[in-house]
Amino acid sequence: MSSIEPARQRRILTILVVSSLLIWIDSTVLGIALERLADPVEGLGATPGQLQWAIGIYSLLFATALFAAGALGDRYGHRTVLMLGLVVFGASSAWAAWADSPTSLIVARATMGLGGALLGPTSMAIIGWTFPPERRAGAIAVWSSAAGLGVAVGPVLGGLLIDHFWWGSVFLINLPIVAAGLLGARLVLPNPRSPQRRRLDPLGLGLSTLGLLGVSYGLIEGGHQGGWSRWQVWASIAAGLVLLAGFLYSEWREHEPSFDPRLFRNRRFAAGNLVLAGVFLTLTGQSFYLAFYLQGARGMSALTAGLMSLPSAAGVVLGSPLGARLAGRFGVAKVCGTALAAFALCHALNLTYLVDTSLVWVGVVGALAGLAIGATVAPTTAAVIATLPMDRIGAGSAVNNAIRQVGSVLGVAVLGTIVSSTYQHAIAPSLAGLPADARDAASVSAEATRHAAGAIHRPDLVGAANDAFLHAMHTAAVVAACFTLAGAIVLTLAFRQRVSSTPKVAEVVRR
Repeated sequence: MSSIEPARQRRILTILVVSSLLIWIDSTVLGIALERLADPVEGLGATPGQLQWAIGIYSLLFATALFAAGALGDRYGHRTVLMLGLVVFGASSAWAAWADSPTSLIVARATMGLGGALLGPTSMAIIGWTFPPERRAGAIAVWSSAAGLGVAVGPVLGGLLIDHFWWGSVFLINLPIVAAGLLGARLVLPNPRSPQRRRLDPLGLGLSTLGLLGVSYGLIEGGHQGGWSRWQVWASIAAGLVLLAGFLYSEWREHEPSFDPRLFRNRRFAAGNLVLAGVFLTLTGQSFYLAFYLQGARGMSALTAGLMSLPSAAGVVLGSPLGARLAGRFGVAKVCGTALAAFALCHALNLTYLVDTSLVWVGVVGALAGLAIGATVAPTTAAVIATLPMDRIGAGSAVNNAIRQVGSVLGVAVLGTIVSSTYQHAIAPSLAGLPADARDAASVSAEATRHAAGAIHRPDLVGAANDAFLHAMHTAAVVAACFTLAGAIVLTLAFRQRVSSTPKVAEVVRR
């Protein structure tokens, strides 16, 4: 049992919540800046592929570095590693704020992902060392509440800054949080380390990172640079899959692997993680195209677009405890399967979004989507972890967190590529009469088409760009709806109630 007095426990938890805010604010705030970053005059003139990398590279490095973070904390002390993560996150945030090219922004975002990966596992470890078992679940719940606050505050504060300053100001949000976290960590946090130090697994880190990079590169570039028939696209995807297979094989042979593929022998663990990856895939992809819908096709200010995220954030906050209570009573299959079906419906309702659709309707659909996400993620995660024996819960939690981040990476790669490639095909007839150079430049994205329309005094191209973008967005929404509906079916079949497992799942879901 922890010997730390309750007053200090509360101070420790406060510092960990403040540090966790960085992860969640940064996961949402960039979406508000996408439209400005794509602008060739006020932004960096980033292409859709470059913007996909700017979002996806953060999740990719976050996912692959998670396991190394825990091992580093065991070896050098979790406060030490957490403070290192804060320093890396703060420095790379300043780098991103003053990035002078899309490539520089992408590299800065990758570094931010590494810094963010050092914060999560170390925070959980410090909570485990600080709080006794009877108070630990409540402390984790409070720590997790930073997600709702970050998701709600990030887009609004980011929109306010973009409307009054330059696009890079959204990254400066992180600097005062980093300063407060560093000061609090130094003064308040303990520095526990494990007597049994885990290996760092550089081979696994390298194989998983390069494998995901290869798959992501092929998916993104295939939709932007000349189509899918080029050998470079297929070779990149194939090489990425081979590297990922090598990663799984190397982890399978390890006695204590960082990422344990043997856990997937459990049908419910495998199905639940697959479904959660799909949820984050469609959620991240939807966030990507809705940012361009609100600020591009509809011409909203960044602040107004940020405010439009509040109904969804409120839905997540309400849906998480509601879903946990209902799943404890009626079972994960019924509650989460129904919630996923509702989320699929929300994707399908994106088909009703036009340039003049009522914002009230957009907010209602967003609130329903958030409610469905909250009612799915929290109880499904708890039920997945409940399938494991106590001595495997730590390993299972690490796998669960990594799988979610991988889903986010693939969401931007898959749905973002669908939007981009569909747009380029849809806008092509409207650009047919332009000179070759102007046509190539204008066909990259809706933002490029609108810019070209002003430069060559062709206002008709603005309407054509909006129509082509809406067609592309609707296509991606249909794909997302199919993904999510398939997930609902998989989850329902995998978690059909069985008497022998009901108490264990219900107990964990209720906690």
